[in-house]
Amino acid sequence: MNQAPALRRSAEALSGALPPLLVAAEHLANSVLPGAHGRRRSGPGAEFWQFRPLTPGDAASHVDWRRSGRGDDLFVRESEWQAARAVTLWVDTGAAMAFSGDKTRETKGARARLLALALALVLLRGGERVGLAEAGLVPRTGRGQAELLSLALAEERAAPGDHGALDLHAAPAGGHVVLFSDFLGDLAPVEAALAQAAARNMRGILVQVLDPVEESFPYDGRTRFESMAGTLSFETLRAGDLRAAYRDRLAARKDRLAALARQSGWHATTLHTDRAPAEGLLWLYHALGAGGR
Repeated sequence: MNQAPALRRSAEALSGALPPLLVAAEHLANSVLPGAHGRRRSGPGAEFWQFRPLTPGDAASHVDWRRSGRGDDLFVRESEWQAARAVTLWVDTGAAMAFSGDKTRETKGARARLLALALALVLLRGGERVGLAEAGLVPRTGRGQAELLSLALAEERAAPGDHGALDLHAAPAGGHVVLFSDFLGDLAPVEAALAQAAARNMRGILVQVLDPVEESFPYDGRTRFESMAGTLSFETLRAGDLRAAYRDRLAARKDRLAALARQSGWHATTLHTDRAPAEGLLWLYHALGAGGR
């Protein structure tokens, strides 16, 4: 009996049930880093990496006689180092991340979740272990973990305030952490998390996600400002007069984030929702790789 039609219908039903976020993240990951792989180093592992000439100190048992038999030189067969690193992602679920300065532009939270999941897919493809701090998903490998991460990130979960609680207690010591937020709220929890991470030999990246209007402050005349959670409100008749002071405070905030990252041996960057997400993903991938182990 031909089971192909039934199998095809099952596959179509399964693909239709995949979260749109997972589809978008896979498209982004494949378009930016189609050949991404683990960090290329020699070491213990099952995957062949390269042949190299025999050097003084190499044991005779390491010689690959089949490759060496093609000529007069002796060669050693090396495998690729495959020790998986643990990477924990944290995406701010506070109300502030639901902001967009234009109804045609995605929110800060949507961009952060897309980048987080695309980065996770690339890392998982390279054999790394990836987890999610706020969902209690400890770092693991495999396609099943990718689907769990996508379901957790796609779930509409809003923290009670403008910014979510940052808790890295479940992140493995010695691993890496990538934090996504606008970092416009109280920095005390961030400072505490970085101190905790440093004490546990963890390194990572602070990813500040901003809408372009939060950079330019294009407001003039009578304007009422309210936080997304409704906890703060301010009204002015001359918003344009605040532009210079606002930009100075934003610059100071970025400098503070950069200093915190530098003190902890971390990286820090600011990404904007009007820019192509591919730019951010590529930067994150290389910055995380540059962090080493």
